[in-house]
Amino acid sequence: MTTRLGIFTRVLDYAPPAERYRNAVEQVQLAERLGFDAAWVAQHHFDGDEGGLPSPLVLLSHLAAVTERIRLGTAIITLPLENPVRVAEDASVLDVLSGGRLELGLGSGGTPKSFSAFGLDVADKHAVHAAHLDVLRGALAGGDLGHPHNQLYPPAPGLAQRLWQATFSAAGAERAGAAGDGLMLSRTQPRPAGAPDASLSEIQHPVIDAYLAALPTGVEPRILASRTLFVTEDRQRARVLAGAGLFRAVEKLRAIRHDLPIDDLDTVIRRTDSYVGTPDEVVELLRQDTALARATDVSFQVHSIDPPHEDVLRSVELIATEVAPALGWATRGPSAEIDPSAGAAPHAAAAPLATTASHSDASPFPGSAARADAAPLVSTAL
Repeated sequence: MTTRLGIFTRVLDYAPPAERYRNAVEQVQLAERLGFDAAWVAQHHFDGDEGGLPSPLVLLSHLAAVTERIRLGTAIITLPLENPVRVAEDASVLDVLSGGRLELGLGSGGTPKSFSAFGLDVADKHAVHAAHLDVLRGALAGGDLGHPHNQLYPPAPGLAQRLWQATFSAAGAERAGAAGDGLMLSRTQPRPAGAPDASLSEIQHPVIDAYLAALPTGVEPRILASRTLFVTEDRQRARVLAGAGLFRAVEKLRAIRHDLPIDDLDTVIRRTDSYVGTPDEVVELLRQDTALARATDVSFQVHSIDPPHEDVLRSVELIATEVAPALGWATRGPSAEIDPSAGAAPHAAAAPLATTASHSDASPFPGSAARADAAPLVSTAL
């Protein structure tokens, strides 16, 4: 499969919120300049050590204003904790502002303590998620919303074909496939009892199989594999930073059934599915990850290593210039011409951080063809 390259951030820096958000913007702008296809952000509530962004569509709206081509995705919105009509409205506005660049990733959520703040019992999350997803689909399709004269405005043509579902399980993948949605695979997940060293690919191949088997005839698969990847020219620095970050995360991961030691860095790196090292080292590790060969999309994040911002920027650059080419993953590059029909017309005087690559009708993402009404209303660069 053709692999589209993405950057993923949980907005985790050891810094105040304003600096975290500035860093995330800078990382996405760099990824766009280097030819990455997509930028994904996660949603987390209340715990700044777990994730720094409770409102992903707000940040993506800002990113729409300071980027030109790169697709903007949620990975994920915790749908049980949201009003699905409001999600549809905010998403449709963002899709117009961005020129049809939104990818809408959804899930039932993985942080149990967050649910009580929203008046929900975490035990009900799957049922609430299913009900909210039905409402969201109906809204995006232009259906009536409580009254014959209530329909989504602005309309969101194509956005329903850019829904993604995150899941750990084959059953969840089957539901995503049957709906024709994209499948989102986690960067790591707990191992079966008695098999702490099972590879992530061994766990995810059955999930992919279930998704593909359920996909309706004629619907193109969309499989996004997220992976933890930190690349640097200095192997020792990579290990020092990996140890600092991963050992901070060990207790939380152990609490969600990860079998991790507290004093063996190599084992922690392996069992958290973290790819750490020089470009040559991580290329070899990624080649061994056979689930990636079945993915249409891959997104790289630095969590739970969470190195300093400057190291993240260098890692993104090395992924684009050394790792991706070695694996046959082509980036779009910074020199292609913008297609004005896609709704991202070039500026008379583009700011230095603005890319000039196309995201028009040639876009490999479904439901994102150019529309006459899709010109971005905000498109200046920092």
